[in-house]
Amino acid sequence: MKKETVSLVPAEAVLPPRVQEALGQLVGAAKEGLLALSVGVGLGVLAELMEEEVIDVVGAKGKHDAERVAVRHGHESGEVTLGGRRVQVERPRVRSADGRSELPLQTYVHFADRDPLSKVVLERMLAGVSTRRYRSTAEPVGSEVEQRARSTSKSSVSRLLVERTRRALGELMSRRLEDVRLAVMMIDGLELQGRTNVVALGITTEGVKIPLGLWEGSTENATVATALLSDLVERGLDPEQGILFVIDGAKALRKAIRNVFGYAPVQRCLRHKERNVTEHLPERERPAVKQRLRRAWALEDHARALDQLRRLAAELDRSYPGAAGSLREGMEETLTLTRLGVGGNLKRTLESTNPCESMIEIVRRTQRNVKRWSSGEMALRWTAAGMLEAERQFRKIIGYRELATLVIAIEHDHDTRRQPIAAHTVSKEAAIVLTT
Repeated sequence: MKKETVSLVPAEAVLPPRVQEALGQLVGAAKEGLLALSVGVGLGVLAELMEEEVIDVVGAKGKHDAERVAVRHGHESGEVTLGGRRVQVERPRVRSADGRSELPLQTYVHFADRDPLSKVVLERMLAGVSTRRYRSTAEPVGSEVEQRARSTSKSSVSRLLVERTRRALGELMSRRLEDVRLAVMMIDGLELQGRTNVVALGITTEGVKIPLGLWEGSTENATVATALLSDLVERGLDPEQGILFVIDGAKALRKAIRNVFGYAPVQRCLRHKERNVTEHLPERERPAVKQRLRRAWALEDHARALDQLRRLAAELDRSYPGAAGSLREGMEETLTLTRLGVGGNLKRTLESTNPCESMIEIVRRTQRNVKRWSSGEMALRWTAAGMLEAERQFRKIIGYRELATLVIAIEHDHDTRRQPIAAHTVSKEAAIVLTT
């Protein structure tokens, strides 16, 4: 029986003759894959587009035109952005007819823009690619193009990253807030290897989460806390609108809210409060106390919930005064949502700073390859870039349909608390009139 022979010819050597004829100079690129072929075709198209623009500006070659305003001026090397790298190309030059200035070709200006390159660099770094491995993550665009590529070294990528993160910081801290109608603002701290940043997250009346800003320092620093909120007002946020603040319980931050926003309802984060109380207890006592705390906070009756918390604090006084003191500090503000009549999914969402901490977790994930924070400015740049990256992943908060009820409750509460103050002022003025 006759045996069949199989020819072991490399795949790249068996392009059909018709394909080779049609591709001409692009045969080599085609052997390296479809992407490399597409890049080769794209660069060819770019060259044609630039030559077409030269004809539009200068006129057809070989035809005299006494009124032409520009003339051809040869070619020179240029660079365009391609797949996270800079690639060298030959670009035509055009000068004014009097020879005084060079006229830019809009086609080249568009493709030579470095912004897409810095955007790609930032996206890959936030995704966890290190500057040393950046070159290996680039798309295979063909060996010939790759040989002419640049801006993929560790130092080049680092420079582009600094530029892009600095731009992200500027974008975040210059956002105008005149047209933003907030229902909730959450403020929390982010620790970065010895450095602390304070971040603010807003939630609109439609349930949309918006990163508002960040500041270097901690929520325990009164100067930082005041600067944080004052900056938001300077950028257009109306301090008169009813906003619920959800915070970790820092006294400096609480004072700053009162100084900048006047009376505003504050909800203490229950998870922070629970942790602060139980840290004063031995391990064996923690589960029972934690259960009683959560049971009280889950009640819909504000007076009853407050009574249960006070009873628990009284019981802890005898054996664990530290835990009792921690519980009493800001106790009523752990029940602000209950007092406002907020329940269900919205209450579970807003009774802690978890939405803000979810954003912080994304920021941490984008920074996981940073080994050393060289400056506070670097920490701010990276945090801002991470916050904007988190914003791209945001969805509306759970329970957002009930936010209208919260806003009405805040406004009613605000009016109720202002009335005694106004009455006190009127009576004081009347007393002055009577004495005179």
